Amino acid sequence: MKEEIERYLEDRLGTSLRILSINEVPGQDEELKGFGYGKPYFVTFETAEGTRREVVISSLRGEDGFGHEYMSDRAQILIWQYHAFNSLPRHVKALDVGYFTADGRLKSASDAVEYFIVCDKVEGSEYVKDLERLKGGASLKEEDKKRVEALASYLADIHTEKRDDPGLYIRRIRELVGHSECIFGLADSYPPKSEYITVLKDIEKRCIEWRWKLKSKTDRLCMVHGDFHPWNIMFRTGTDFTLLDRSRGEWGEAADDITAMTINYIFFGLMKAEGTRIDADFRQLYDLFFDVYLTKTGDNELLEVIQPFYAFRGLVVASPVWYPNISVETRTKLFNFVKNVLEAEEEFDYKDVERYLDQTNG
Repeated sequence: MKEEIERYLEDRLGTSLRILSINEVPGQDEELKGFGYGKPYFVTFETAEGTRREVVISSLRGEDGFGHEYMSDRAQILIWQYHAFNSLPRHVKALDVGYFTADGRLKSASDAVEYFIVCDKVEGSEYVKDLERLKGGASLKEEDKKRVEALASYLADIHTEKRDDPGLYIRRIRELVGHSECIFGLADSYPPKSEYITVLKDIEKRCIEWRWKLKSKTDRLCMVHGDFHPWNIMFRTGTDFTLLDRSRGEWGEAADDITAMTINYIFFGLMKAEGTRIDADFRQLYDLFFDVYLTKTGDNELLEVIQPFYAFRGLVVASPVWYPNISVETRTKLFNFVKNVLEAEEEFDYKDVERYLDQTNG
């Protein structure tokens, strides 16, 4: 590691140098602190010009239960610190921010402005095209059913991969409610004078109650996609598909993937029936999805935890920001669905999904 640090500093500073010592930073009172980040190290070196310098190289520890589990969490903090340290008067200055490679090298990322990702190009058609075709009045085909079976079976397969990490499951439930991309963030995205603001407040309160209820279900942590909706699935011939845009981590609650897809059978079914009910073809796909998934997994507990995830996905499709042109009737039915599902404290009855669309006194 000494050679790698030396090579990194030479590249960063633009001069040859010699490492004199590498030592742990003293004074880390673990007994008092109780937990901490990755160990920082003092690195003392001398440049070819005879200048003696000392820098601190540190990283973050991921196993602290405070939202640092993913490498991207730790990268976010360090990137932010690099810019924030250097903009505050009298604060210690950051020389660089970088990352360790798999083979132990140190690389600089200090000149980054925005990050990007490069992926393969995928051929095919978004699954939402199938739903739009049916909404437009086309007949339900056998291929439509086969594709639903394929999607439900795929989730059943990946959800069997479990992980023993209670803190991570609790985090994912916390994010479901409080993340800017999830329930609280969606509620804040509604126009401030929206007629649904009072309803949104009630939904938020109920979701907090659900968070405390689900926190104990940590053995349900499994492999997930995280945003398994019809715009993120590319179908080619028959049931051959590829997924796009996996979101919010590799592990989570199976109900997240299930609701991300099935809310769209409700949504498109309501639009086709002009907000009066769920169209029969979409209802058939909805039932088929659940039947296949539950038969393959035997995970009937899903119906006891699915409620706040439906609230999240319901707020997405009911949003006047994301879907400004849907009818008042459809939007009202969606809000009824969210409110009523959250009141189903024991078990969600997917076989009688229509009853959650009716207005209640709640």
